[in-house]
Amino acid sequence: MQKTKKLNPVTKKLTGKRAQKSPQKRKIRLSPAPLIASVAVLVAGVLLSYLVNVREIGAGAKIPPGYKQFCVDVSHHNGEIIWDSLKVATLPSGRTTRNLQKATQILPLSRIILKATEGESLADERFDSWWAEAGRIDIQRGAYHFFRSSKDARLQAENYIAHVKLRTSDLPPVLDVETIHLGCTDKQLCDKVLSWLEIVEEHYGRKPIVYTGDSFAREHLSADITEHYPLWIARYHELPPVTEPWTMWQFTDKAMVHGIKGHVDLSVVHP
Repeated sequence: MQKTKKLNPVTKKLTGKRAQKSPQKRKIRLSPAPLIASVAVLVAGVLLSYLVNVREIGAGAKIPPGYKQFCVDVSHHNGEIIWDSLKVATLPSGRTTRNLQKATQILPLSRIILKATEGESLADERFDSWWAEAGRIDIQRGAYHFFRSSKDARLQAENYIAHVKLRTSDLPPVLDVETIHLGCTDKQLCDKVLSWLEIVEEHYGRKPIVYTGDSFAREHLSADITEHYPLWIARYHELPPVTEPWTMWQFTDKAMVHGIKGHVDLSVVHP
């Protein structure tokens, strides 16, 4: 037999007659004005920060204090160069800029070094035309060879000699040595580097400059190289290279130079 379900008094009361509707809670409507005001304050702060620092927008690396002579090195990767417009300009902060109107200091470029060759047979596609352009402006020019430790030193020297014709006013030959291939010992590297340097020095009658990294010089290069050839040291730091003595210090690859698009390597010349 089905049992009758017993209702409790509260349930019975509600089902016995029409239940009264409970009063609805009043919805609170927030005014958008405070939110809009907050956003406006935030935007104003960002805009003010932009206006205060607008002179720094697009700025490049900061130049170490105390140096007045500068050198850039370029290859075809740098794109087009406006040869008659090359200048080093800085903002009040000392950071480089291409915008001469906003610059507080504008200094001439002292040297420009072009990539000429690499390995046993490669030559930079822009070298010939750029070498001619660099030769007609009032900036001392130079040419460098990117050294490959896995390649024959004599063939690399001959590759450089075949492409680079130096004038008396040009910088000495430059050897870029910053890598060592797997399996090559430091002694093997140094023997090859010295062979290149000796062959090139004999040909041009001038002692080449060696470009290398600060730590690379100390870890891989012998005293026969670091103590007998002028050094151009790369150290991306606010402090000068540890390796001494150096003739040039490449302190950044993020500089901006008027006349060259994008970032560029920039060095200072030892006073």
